[in-house]
Amino acid sequence: MAASSSRDVVIVGGGVAGRTAATFTARHGLNTLVVDAGGSLLRRNAHLENFPGFPAGVNPRRLLDGMTEQAEGAGAEFLDATVISIENTESGFAVETDTEDRYHSQYVIAATKNEVEYLRSIDGVGLIDRGKTFVDTDERGRTGVDGLYAAGRLAEKPHQAIVCAGHGAEVAVTLLEDDDRPFYHDWVAPEGYFTDRGRDLPPGCEEIDAETAGECEDEANELMRERFAERHPDDQETHPSLEE
Repeated sequence: MAASSSRDVVIVGGGVAGRTAATFTARHGLNTLVVDAGGSLLRRNAHLENFPGFPAGVNPRRLLDGMTEQAEGAGAEFLDATVISIENTESGFAVETDTEDRYHSQYVIAATKNEVEYLRSIDGVGLIDRGKTFVDTDERGRTGVDGLYAAGRLAEKPHQAIVCAGHGAEVAVTLLEDDDRPFYHDWVAPEGYFTDRGRDLPPGCEEIDAETAGECEDEANELMRERFAERHPDDQETHPSLEE
């Protein structure tokens, strides 16, 4: 029997846009599910260059793993499945997967590369055919349907990992704004940065002392040493047209 449950946000697609969006919505307290069919183009990339913070580049599968770990640490869940349909409901959307799971959500972020079949049953979605299919959005990723957003390549963003990651974050922040939640700063400040000036901490901020900051850095350094100590175990995936 198919399972049915509710989420605040369902993100369709687990590439850099979808995983980044999940981190922002989950950290702001929204119950977030990422439905990932495992088709991120980065898995076909031999070595990722031009991603800020990695001057010698980075293994793309390692980057995806780190994004997943970060999103899960923020509270997001991941489901290995394919979304086959999304329908409007009175309170949002009904999302059905090929594993016969059904999720009710207030918001949906579509972050698949160019796959749009699961969107065709939603009235008001603008689809653009330019050889590949994209979703018509405004500059912040909003579609013509309230509560439905598109992020990354599907929203006609350039074919660059950092651009799609940034757009995933922007779409998530847009969703939070539309949900009428306080602006989320996502910033850890030095002790007294706000409070010593008589200001309240903004939403998403915290203040830590120098000792705690040092402990955070030590923990981060140790985690990165562990993650990057050896080559990533997964092989580079090939384009389907090259498979025998």
